[in-house]
Amino acid sequence: MNRKERRAANKESARKPNALASAAAGVSILDLAAEARRFHAMGRGNEAGEICRQILARDPAHVQSLNLLGLMAQASSDHRGAVKMFAKAIAADEVNAACHYNAGNSYQSLGNRGKAVAHFTKALALGMEGKAVAFILQSPVITAYGARIAGKWPLPVTNVELFGTEGVTPLANDLFLRCAMEATTLASMQLEVLLGHARAELLRLAGEQGEDNGEVDEDIVAFACALARQCFITEYAYGQAAEESELASRLRDRMLQDLASGAAITPLTLAVVAAYFPIHAMPETDALLRRDWPATVAGLLRVQLHEPLEEMGERAAIATLGPIKDSVSVEVMRQYEENPYPRWTINPLNAFAADQARGKIIQTAEQQASLDILIAGCGTGSHAIQIAQVYPNARLLAVDISMTSLAYARRKTRELGLRNIEYAQADILELGTIDRTFDHIESVGVLHHLVEPMAGWRVLVSLLRPGGRMRIGLYSSLARRVIVEARARIAARGYRATADDMRRCRQDIIREAEHWRTLIGAKDFYSMSGCRDLLFNVMEHHFTIPEIAAFLNDNGLSFLGFEPFDDATVIEKFHKQFPGAADEANLDQWHRFETDHPETFWDMYVFMAGKNAH
Repeated sequence: MNRKERRAANKESARKPNALASAAAGVSILDLAAEARRFHAMGRGNEAGEICRQILARDPAHVQSLNLLGLMAQASSDHRGAVKMFAKAIAADEVNAACHYNAGNSYQSLGNRGKAVAHFTKALALGMEGKAVAFILQSPVITAYGARIAGKWPLPVTNVELFGTEGVTPLANDLFLRCAMEATTLASMQLEVLLGHARAELLRLAGEQGEDNGEVDEDIVAFACALARQCFITEYAYGQAAEESELASRLRDRMLQDLASGAAITPLTLAVVAAYFPIHAMPETDALLRRDWPATVAGLLRVQLHEPLEEMGERAAIATLGPIKDSVSVEVMRQYEENPYPRWTINPLNAFAADQARGKIIQTAEQQASLDILIAGCGTGSHAIQIAQVYPNARLLAVDISMTSLAYARRKTRELGLRNIEYAQADILELGTIDRTFDHIESVGVLHHLVEPMAGWRVLVSLLRPGGRMRIGLYSSLARRVIVEARARIAARGYRATADDMRRCRQDIIREAEHWRTLIGAKDFYSMSGCRDLLFNVMEHHFTIPEIAAFLNDNGLSFLGFEPFDDATVIEKFHKQFPGAADEANLDQWHRFETDHPETFWDMYVFMAGKNAH
């Protein structure tokens, strides 16, 4: 249907509202909402709008209809009308990330930046962080920059060619980009390359400002602060040329001299330095907290200085459960002390917790039970914090080998007001001496880093009460073949697990992007701790399904099923491969399926097992 035909159809539908109303009367709201979405996708806005209004006549708080009417108003540049619809939708469902995002776009178009930022931030906190990259890449400004970079690839584009006379102002005006940089790792090669250029451009601007002490637009400063927070989240993974590194070092040294002498430090200088170096790792920088700063700079200092200082104070409160004696365990501990993993920022269960607090989620009997749960290898706490929210009456013991990771976990736990988690430092191999047992044990992505994974797993089995369950995550030999290849390349080129070598290694992989698409598509590739865990781990074992089956059989455990797959087609393919006989609890079938589809368990095997009651 062309544009003329769509207009005619919309006019025709506008003449027949009563027909639509009478047709809607006997149809369920669910079916009407689906029809409204279908008409909207076809460009038949009048019909979609009329159906939405019929739905709202029956259910005035129907979120999807309010949101769709808001989007249609937005598309016709009626942003005042749009925000009214989005506000009604949010009043009905305050944890709807899409409605907050849409409201943010309309508020930005209306010039109300404060409300736009508030809604974008809320959208990201409620689960949109996983979609942030896709939305950012749809921006015409980002697309134009990407085309300029791609036009010269693999040769580098200069900043003059990329930014022209406008500099980074168009990027700085993208409020959703700024909010996303502050909130989460932007796992995109295109964005990393673009933001790397933007950082270098800000470095040049900060150098010029030092020479003439000119004022810099507050949006540029806010963008620089957001970029510095992104660099901190990724632990400074971006590549940089030697000349750029030298200029950044000079700017840092000048800032530290000004700090020591009490001289003024411009917000841009501080933000740019923080985009290259972590502020908390510099001497005497706590004095920065005693100066007055714009709100964006204060937010940056909270993340880069105040929170790390808090984490240092947490270490003294963490108990140690036994010695860490094994030499490999000591090396693994050193790795995660230097690069605690994962470095997360947003509580993945924000929406769940809000709905639970409002009584919109009814807990199962198990979730309400007073269970004893062990998280063996809790890292920086995201895993334990999620379990603590789902099982609010449970008593959790969360252990990890890295004190730095545990300190991060304790700070995040305190921020969220959770009181049912006890953190302790421990080596899983030594946990058999703690004289405690548990109803439920979780160890995901941990056992394969032990010198003897099966020995560690047997220790966990000994701590599980009869009838209890355990959730285990192990790397797949078939799925990790690309990692084995990459690690062989790293060894051949002599790269070590140092920050400089890991940055150079990442740049090599980016230059050969076509060959390493699987790696470049992995979120872990975009932070130093993630990259080290992915490609430079001190110890890594891989497993097959028959090996897992044998362990379960030998240790009195029953396989209860794999974790639901992100890709819904996996289960469809599984049932298609074994027509009429597919059994999702049959590990032999899963082994045959994985052999034919070796990418199935790319992340890892994550499954539940039960301890036989006898």
